[in-house]
Amino acid sequence: MPQGGLAPDCVVLVATVRAMKMNGGVAKQDLGPENVDAVRAGCPNLGRHIENLKSFGVPVVVAINHFVTDTDAEVQAIKDYAKGLGAEAVLSRHWELGGEGAENLARKVVEVAEAGNANFSPIYPDEMPLFEKIKTIAKRIYWADEVLADKKVRDQLHLWEEQGYGHLPVCMAKTQYSFSTDPNLRGAPTGHSVPVREVRLSAGAGFVVVVCGEIMTMPGLPSRPAAETIRLNDAGQIEGLF
Repeated sequence: MPQGGLAPDCVVLVATVRAMKMNGGVAKQDLGPENVDAVRAGCPNLGRHIENLKSFGVPVVVAINHFVTDTDAEVQAIKDYAKGLGAEAVLSRHWELGGEGAENLARKVVEVAEAGNANFSPIYPDEMPLFEKIKTIAKRIYWADEVLADKKVRDQLHLWEEQGYGHLPVCMAKTQYSFSTDPNLRGAPTGHSVPVREVRLSAGAGFVVVVCGEIMTMPGLPSRPAAETIRLNDAGQIEGLF
C-alpha cells in the first residue's frame, strides 16, 4: 500500500465459528456440533488479529462468515468478544443469501470508513534494513522472541541492500494455521522463534519473500480434489460444488 500511495479507511477481518473452535482445541472432524466454550477458548486468536490490525492505525470490522452449522450462541460469543476489544463483529450470510446476506456488513464497513477515524501507519519505515524488517514483523505481529537465520540468509539480504533493494517491503511466507511456524500451535502463542529457511527477491513485484519453516509457496491440491465430486445430474444440473 505505501508503494501505491494508498491508505485504508477500514479493515475487514474475516472470522468463522469453525476457526474459533479449531483454535479452541476442537478437531477438524468435530467442528459441526455446538461448542460455545471452544469458541470462547479460540477467540484469543481473533483478538491477536484485531490487536495487530489496530497497530496500523486502522479501525477493524469483524465479518463472521456464516456456516449453516453455526448456532446463534456461538455467533454471539464472537460478537461479545470482539466488542470487548472495541471492534464490532457483523454476521455475514453471503454464502446462503448472496448479496442480500452481506448487506449489513457492507453498511457497517461504509459507516466505519466514512467516520474518518483511520490514521494508517506502516510498522516499519522503508529505510529500515531488511533483516530488521523481518524481526519487526516477527516480534510485533507474530509475538515471537527471535528470528533464526544463518549467515547465508543474512549475507543475501545485505547483497540486495547493496544492489538498491533495501527499501523494499517484506512478504513473510509461513503457515496460515498459526502465528508461529508450527501449524499445530494454535491460539495466540508468545515466546516462540521464527526460523528463516530462505529469502527470495521479487524485484518486479517489489518485495522480498521470506520463507519461514515448512511451507509450500506454490498452491497444492487437497488430498481429494473437488473435481472428483462435481457432476451433472439427470436434469442437467450441477451437483457437488459444495
